[in-house]
Amino acid sequence: MIKDHLAQLVAAAAQQAQQAGALPALALPPSTIERPQNPAHGDYASALPMKLARAARMAPIAIAQAIQAQLPADAALAKVEVAPPGFLNFTLDAAWLQQQVAGIQAEGQRFGAIDLGHGERVQVEYVSANPTGPLHIGNGRGGVMGSGLASVLAAAGYDVWQEYYINDTGAQMEVFKRSIWARYIQALGQDAPFPDDGYGGAYMVDLARDIAVHEGDRFTKEPVADSQVALAEFGMKTLLANIKTDLAALGVQYDQWYSERSLFADGTYEQAMKLLRDGGYVAEREGALWFTSTAAGEDKDNVLVRTTGIPTYFASDAAYHYNKFVVRKFDRVINIWGADHQGHVSRVKAITGALGGDPAKLDVLLTQLVTLRRGAEVVRLSKRAGDIIALRDVLEEVGQDAVRFFFLARSADSQMDFDLELAKKQSNENPVYYVQYAHARTAGVLRQAAERGLDWQQGDAALLTDEAELTLIRKMLQLPEVIETAALNLEPHHLPHFAQELATTLHAFYERCRVISDDVPLSQARLKLVATTQQVLARTLTLMGVGAPDRM
Repeated sequence: MIKDHLAQLVAAAAQQAQQAGALPALALPPSTIERPQNPAHGDYASALPMKLARAARMAPIAIAQAIQAQLPADAALAKVEVAPPGFLNFTLDAAWLQQQVAGIQAEGQRFGAIDLGHGERVQVEYVSANPTGPLHIGNGRGGVMGSGLASVLAAAGYDVWQEYYINDTGAQMEVFKRSIWARYIQALGQDAPFPDDGYGGAYMVDLARDIAVHEGDRFTKEPVADSQVALAEFGMKTLLANIKTDLAALGVQYDQWYSERSLFADGTYEQAMKLLRDGGYVAEREGALWFTSTAAGEDKDNVLVRTTGIPTYFASDAAYHYNKFVVRKFDRVINIWGADHQGHVSRVKAITGALGGDPAKLDVLLTQLVTLRRGAEVVRLSKRAGDIIALRDVLEEVGQDAVRFFFLARSADSQMDFDLELAKKQSNENPVYYVQYAHARTAGVLRQAAERGLDWQQGDAALLTDEAELTLIRKMLQLPEVIETAALNLEPHHLPHFAQELATTLHAFYERCRVISDDVPLSQARLKLVATTQQVLARTLTLMGVGAPDRM
């Protein structure tokens, strides 16, 4: 990236200024390079002089001048200016920018890839909803966040593993077992009390009725306890298949669907509990087994095994994170949970440390609530699920591309309104339409060129001298920086923002510069720029899991 190159130039120049006696001999902080908020101040800027001012006991402007004096001529730079109160401002050279068009073209759909991760193994676990009902719109936000982040991390040089944790045992499955049994018996025309804490959504009635229609009364042929288990297993598999279908429709694919039950079947749970006992992290009180979280820095202890002997969700989670860090040896683990799990974060980090993992390598991102709207009207219920807004309903109404773009466009920690009417609009008000139209526009221009026999690959980028052309090249060159920022901060929302900015820059170029004209060499050069922009738009949309249509 050009900003890394500039950072190296500044660091070297500062050291040379020290050797020349223009700056005092002191430790130099990292010479980070930023983009000025005002483009009139150049393409990049360094604030290193202001960081050095106190330790050097010099005015920042004098430090900037001392560094500037040591900067060598560089093909990428047209000029370097010192600006108050002590900035070094860099303006990229037009000829260098023109040369970057060929470089972007040569990288193809690898453009933007960086080696930030150096192959570090990262597990991203997300959605992981209980297989006891349909996915809701909040699960969809987590799914888009997780798959979008995984895409960004892979582009940043990490070895990414995507995983769904199936909560197929424990207290919630007991509730599900009693709920589906009651609805099934009712569907057979018999009376059955519904549990007070049962899953009361309309989907449970529909599920039980479908089972009764297709399977008859076969689940009543065995003793009740056995029949309930078999029926719950059948229902869970049906719901899990629906979950997989919905996530596939959202464009989400996992490397593994990891069963909670397997933690107990393969001995992982017992091994984790043994490690906690051996480490002095458990205590028996009031007939229950507790994790002495206070010994690991928590405010209170937490129950691992209830008085009934049934492990808590926390106990299973402990074994799962032991498996992630110690058994499978992921270098880093990222969990994406709903905001209602906020209180669970610190204790999972604490028990991860007690089990031999590194809590500092565990990141937990919490996705905030989604409010669904139709214009000004808030949508509160789903036609299919009854008491939730089902993800499938939203996907069927607005499509995968709109759902993914809208969810990615907001940071995970911000609540969001999802306007169904806006998501369906075919106008520039709709951000996904706006960006996809930009891609379709490039495809349309290239089709026109082909019809006229113009070969953009013969274009000479040295003819691209208009400021709108150079601005478009500058914008495309930002993609690697966007990927770096998104990966470092675990913030994939930078991608849709960049996509919109690139689309705006393309449209501005298109309005200012006639692409196909009687000037064949200039037409070919501008067509090369259009083709390169199409490539970068497609790359960005692909990273987001959003389609790049050639026609709209």
